[in-house]
Amino acid sequence: MIGHKIRKYRKLRGLTQDGLARKADIPYTTLNKIEIGDIKHPRIDTIGKIAGALKVKIDKLVNG
Repeated sequence: MIGHKIRKYRKLRGLTQDGLARKADIPYTTLNKIEIGDIKHPRIDTIGKIAGALKVKIDKLVNG
């Protein structure tokens, strides 16, 4: 699940949800919903912003 992978990389980077949301320039509520699984298929541009903020490739989040 993409939310679990995002949470894993976020914690490895020492970021809070709010901190990552700000870095990725996405709403905190969107990030929170992705991480808890309310949003199961986030938009690719959102995934791209999160991946960029986490400094990982998109496929690491999508495929593992």
